[in-house]
Amino acid sequence: MSLYNFKKIAVVPSASDFLDIVLSKTQRKTPTVIHPGYKISRIRAFYMRKVRFTQDSFDEKLGLMLEDFPKVDNIHPFYADLMNILYDKDHYKLALGQLNTARHLIDAVAKDYVRLLKFADSLFRCKQLKKAALGRMATIMKRQKDSLGYLEQVRQHLARLPSIDPNTRTLIVCGYPNVGKSSFMNKVTRANVDVQPYAFTTKSLFVGHMDFKYLRWQVIDTPGILDHPLEDRNTIEMQSITALAHLRACIMYFIDLSEQCGFSIEDQISLFHSIKPLFANKPIQLVFSKMDAQRIEDLGEAHRAMVDQLLKEPGVETSALSSFTDEGVMDTRNRACERLLATRVEAKLKTNKITDVLNKLHLAQPTEKRGGVDRPAFIPEAARGRVRYDHQDPKRRRLERDLEVEEGGSGVYNVDLRKHYQLKDDSWKYDAIPEIMDGKNVADFVDPEIEAQLEALEREEERLVEQGLYESDEDILDSEDERIRDTAASIRERKAIMKAESQLRRSNTTSGLPRRIVNRSVTNRDLQTHLEGMGINEAVSEAVARSRSCAPVKRARSPSRAESLAREASVAARAQSQVRSRGEVGLRSEDITKSTKLKRMAERSRNQVARQGESDRSIPNLKPKHLFSGKRGVGKNDRR
Repeated sequence: MSLYNFKKIAVVPSASDFLDIVLSKTQRKTPTVIHPGYKISRIRAFYMRKVRFTQDSFDEKLGLMLEDFPKVDNIHPFYADLMNILYDKDHYKLALGQLNTARHLIDAVAKDYVRLLKFADSLFRCKQLKKAALGRMATIMKRQKDSLGYLEQVRQHLARLPSIDPNTRTLIVCGYPNVGKSSFMNKVTRANVDVQPYAFTTKSLFVGHMDFKYLRWQVIDTPGILDHPLEDRNTIEMQSITALAHLRACIMYFIDLSEQCGFSIEDQISLFHSIKPLFANKPIQLVFSKMDAQRIEDLGEAHRAMVDQLLKEPGVETSALSSFTDEGVMDTRNRACERLLATRVEAKLKTNKITDVLNKLHLAQPTEKRGGVDRPAFIPEAARGRVRYDHQDPKRRRLERDLEVEEGGSGVYNVDLRKHYQLKDDSWKYDAIPEIMDGKNVADFVDPEIEAQLEALEREEERLVEQGLYESDEDILDSEDERIRDTAASIRERKAIMKAESQLRRSNTTSGLPRRIVNRSVTNRDLQTHLEGMGINEAVSEAVARSRSCAPVKRARSPSRAESLAREASVAARAQSQVRSRGEVGLRSEDITKSTKLKRMAERSRNQVARQGESDRSIPNLKPKHLFSGKRGVGKNDRR
């Protein structure tokens, strides 16, 4: 796995977004209500908490940002030089330094204003000091607008960089543009690098991975390099130079003998000599690409002499390939990997660590032959099939694979699983019921004459049925049993009637007074006597009863004006008496007092919860005007 993963760096917000995040967090996480009537110590603590919390939020956000970004002095030289080429190391350090300075300035502002808040003598003075503290912190962060914007661009570019492990087994493909580097990369790895018939198609480093000898390898495709001085090379070429200079890898330098890349063989050989100092202490593999278009044997004498002179360089091996026909691609890859493995082993043997490893290894060898007899290595015949599978060995153990081939192959041969059963008697393996208990299977416990015995029992049963053994007269109930049955039926019927009457009474007495009188035999005198016994005013009950009575309407003569006025006065008086005595109709006075008390007791807990404290967040205006008014297009009602 790679040691550096820049994709985990958090997004850097802009200065305005940074302030919104911190100040909204302060508003959400701290109390929001304070009153002038509180003690001054409580008011001071309220506003000091606001200032300290805002300082902690700024410090936390800036600290995480500074930790996420890599420090140029602490990372691998390859990544340090790569960042210097892409972003300018001085600008990068300056931006991080400004954020670190801003964090210290915010801490100093918070410390000063907390000291001033300790001596504030009123709520207004505390509020103004808190306002000034948060304003100075916001001003400091607004000045970091350019640094935050620059770091966000750096973060986006770092996230697009490939994850390269500088210490693993690596092959670096380099050379002039359009010589076949990306095509070779796509052939040997699972990468998908863009390949086009023009120069500088690859503008950055691409990493692909492959497996060789059960090991993971990474292959780096570098942008093309031109033959000119180092100071004249652009950013794209300097990425290749950085990888060649700092990564311990096998260098695969590609040369296009057909000159289809647009550069002559002389230019390609000259570039090899100019960048050869970067190949020090690294295995070099010269790869002649596009051999389907031009082979070494078909070169002219001048070019052949230049190539032969190049092959005489110390530590240089050659190979040829064609990515178009896949000729020599795997052979070139394998030779490069073998050279790199051998170089890494030699480098480890030259270190001091190998001494510690060799001290832990000891191979015991006999100094002389025991008894003067030569005893070579011997593998028993029983283990020969387990050690190796040799079809030509006649002494090897027969395997299921051999039986499958002899019996017709896959899909025809059926594996015999019962032959491996470990039973007391091998003849039991292929029984229809092979379950064994005490040396017997289930079939051993079955009586062989059980079917004949079952048939005899069935015949005996039929004979008894024909003789009428199972037939019997109906039981004759005596008079006592009949009487008990009738009594039980009458009791069940009476219970059903009582249950129905109870349900009827319950449905009619759900309210204070019945909706209708079921018993028509009760007179007004009986009702008045009952109400007097309960302590209810007789006149009130009579007026109410008279008002609720429904007398039949008769056609009569039209009354005179005096009679109409008298009737209206009587109706008004009756209605007023009803309103005056309405509270006394359903309940007694003591019952009304008791119900009112119970009502207040039940509301007490809800009233206590309804109180608001200083830490409760209140939203006085659910629809502030600045969020729900303004110019909107026709049919557009989305305010946010």
